[in-house]
Amino acid sequence: MEQALLVGVGSKVSKHDWSIADSLEELSHLTKTAGASVVATLTQKLDTPSPAYYIGKGKIEELINLKDQTKYDMVVFDDELSPRQQRNLEEALGVKVIDRTALILHIFARKARTHEGKLQVELAQHQYLLPRLIGQWRHLERLGGGIGTRGPGESQLETDRRLIHKRINLLQNKIESIRKQRSLYRRRRKETGIPIVALVGYTNAGKSTLFNTLSKASVDVENRLFSTLDPVTRRVALPTGQQFLITDTVGFIHKLPPSIIAAFRATLEELDEADLLLHIVDITHKNAANQCLTVENILRELNLEDKPRITVFNKLDLALGSEVELKALTGVPGLEEEIVLPSKDVALISAAKGWGLDELLNRIVHRLRGTD
Repeated sequence: MEQALLVGVGSKVSKHDWSIADSLEELSHLTKTAGASVVATLTQKLDTPSPAYYIGKGKIEELINLKDQTKYDMVVFDDELSPRQQRNLEEALGVKVIDRTALILHIFARKARTHEGKLQVELAQHQYLLPRLIGQWRHLERLGGGIGTRGPGESQLETDRRLIHKRINLLQNKIESIRKQRSLYRRRRKETGIPIVALVGYTNAGKSTLFNTLSKASVDVENRLFSTLDPVTRRVALPTGQQFLITDTVGFIHKLPPSIIAAFRATLEELDEADLLLHIVDITHKNAANQCLTVENILRELNLEDKPRITVFNKLDLALGSEVELKALTGVPGLEEEIVLPSKDVALISAAKGWGLDELLNRIVHRLRGTD
C-alpha cells in the first residue's frame, strides 16, 4: 500500500468556502478510497501559488525533511498542478506527485462498471495526460535546432501525441454515439408519459440508499466516496397507481474538475431530461452547508438551476432517536440559516430507516402534478 503525504494550500482571498483543514480531510477520504494510506499532511497559506512548484521553497525543504520521518512514497496535492509544477516537484522530492484531479480519475477508473462509464473515465484520463506527456519530453527539446538535434525524444513525443489525439477522437465518437442512444431512450420514455425523477447530491450523501429503498433495487451501497458512478434507472409504482422513473447518478464533490464534468456529459444529460430533481443532503455532515452549496453551484454550471427540485435532508436517524422526533421537526435549525435553498420544498428523511418516505413520496407526486 502506498504511503501518501497530503498537501493543501490556501490563500487570503480564497475562491472556495472550505477551510484548508476540511478540504484536506476530504482529500484524505479520497486517498483512502483510492487504496493508499495517509501518513502526514502539510499546509501553507499563499497569496499566489508558485508557478514553478506551487508551494514555496521552504515548504519543499520541509517535505524533504519529512521523508525519512514518515516514509511517504507519494505526495498528493489538493489542487490541480500544472505539468511544470508536477515535474519540478517530482524531481525535487524523488517520489510520485499527483493532484486532486488525478486522484479522482483513479477512483473513477476503479469504480466504473459499465462500458459507458469506462469510456467516459478513459476520455478524461487521456485529456488529463496529454499536456503532461508533452512536459515529459521538454528536456530533449532544449537541444535546439540543426543537424543531429532531432533525436528520439522529439519523435517519440510526436508519436505519443498523435496516438493520444487519435484515441481521444475515437472515445469522443463512441461517447457521442452513446449520447444519441440515450437521447433516443429518453424520447421513448417521454412518449410513455411516465415522469422522471433524478437523484443528485454530494458523494456519499445517501442517494443510492434512497434509490434502493424507493425502487426495491439492489444498487451497491458503500460508506465510501463515489460508490455509484454509472446512472441507473428503475420504475417506482405508488399505491395510488401512479408511476414514475427514478434515476441514480454520480455524486458531486468539492473542486470537481471541469474535465470530468465535460467527460460525463452523456450521463449528466439524464439530469437535464428529468422532470424533478431530488437534491440529497447528508444532514449529519459537519460541512453539510458547503456540500449543499457545491452541488447547487455545479447544477448552475450545468444550466439546471431552474429545474424543479426538492431538497431532501437525509440521515436523520443518526441525529434523532426515533421517527416520532422526525415528524415533530418542521425544519433543520442551523443549516437552513446557513444556505439559501433554491426551493422551500424540503423533506426530512432517513433513507436507511425508511423514515419520512411517505411524506417524500407525497411531495414528489405533488410536484410532478405541478410540472405536467
